[in-house]
Amino acid sequence: MIVRTTAEITGTEREVADPKGNWVSKRIVLGGDHVGFSFHETTINAGSVNEFHYANHVEAVWLVEGEGTLLDRETGETYPLAPGTMYLLNGHERHTVTATTQMRMLCVFNPPVVGTEVHDENGVYPLVTVPAPSGRHATENA
Repeated sequence: MIVRTTAEITGTEREVADPKGNWVSKRIVLGGDHVGFSFHETTINAGSVNEFHYANHVEAVWLVEGEGTLLDRETGETYPLAPGTMYLLNGHERHTVTATTQMRMLCVFNPPVVGTEVHDENGVYPLVTVPAPSGRHATENA
């Protein structure tokens, strides 16, 4: 069993900030936890425009707080974002998230990220191999 709080993640290597200052991601579950996905709480600042492209991952996003828009750069279609909205990037779509107000979202990635990834110039996370479990609990968590 894994139990974590965002309070204990804050200020650790599991809290990753955008170099431009547009967002902060708290990586609650990572690849090293060996559960097959990663789970993040991401806060995007009001007024920011953010281009992403998860070429190596499928991402599901549930918006908990705030409002904005999601632009599918593949089709040009725009979707309103508000609390209770979910979007799933199952086709590795290039997308832009524009935050009208501060947004807080819960995100699931598959395959899981390991926590060291940073977006490249195209908004892509590299595919980083999750290290195999080792030590006393390796067979329990595999």
